[in-house]
Amino acid sequence: MPKWSKDQMAARVALDIPEGAVVNLGIGMPTLVANHLPAGLEVMMHSENGVIGMGPAPAAGLEDYDLINAGKQPVTLLPGGAFFHHADSFAMMRGGHLDICVLGAFQVSAGGDLANWHTGAPDAIPAVGGAMDLAIGAKRTFVMMEHTTKAGDPKIVPRCTYPLTGIACVSRIYTDLAVLQVTPEGLRVVDCVEGLGFEKLQAATGVPLLR
Repeated sequence: MPKWSKDQMAARVALDIPEGAVVNLGIGMPTLVANHLPAGLEVMMHSENGVIGMGPAPAAGLEDYDLINAGKQPVTLLPGGAFFHHADSFAMMRGGHLDICVLGAFQVSAGGDLANWHTGAPDAIPAVGGAMDLAIGAKRTFVMMEHTTKAGDPKIVPRCTYPLTGIACVSRIYTDLAVLQVTPEGLRVVDCVEGLGFEKLQAATGVPLLR
């Protein structure tokens, strides 16, 4: 089955970020989005650990580990960028000052519910971080994840079976197979991998899709 790579997924997310947006990139795959923003696009990248105005990842050998994102990865700071107290960063998140957040996920429901901090397994380590604040505080929440688990089970489901991060908070889902818009009628296919076809995409998805 043809799939987008992680960098191709990140580039696809970047295409949907508008000029002037204030954007938070979650830990993991979402951090790749900063490396794929179109040249000349003015976007303010925010990190929950207290950075705004991040640029792409630094070149090898130029890393400054006093300047990192929430995933402890070294980042760059664009002109006009700043770093500040963790509490101020969460005030931005909770106060509705973020236009978009991009988060990873274990599951997303057909209604846009998000589960991304705990699988519920007895040996799993919960890691909520700022996900709840971001999912509800941002004006729009994008999810970036693989379409299925390693075992091939759908991660897009009728109802999340893992502990919830937020209810009806996801507006768009970006996977290695497709881009899906959450609508009141259901999940609408916006884009999909070339050569995949609607039928194969539907077979890999746990809920009915709208063309």
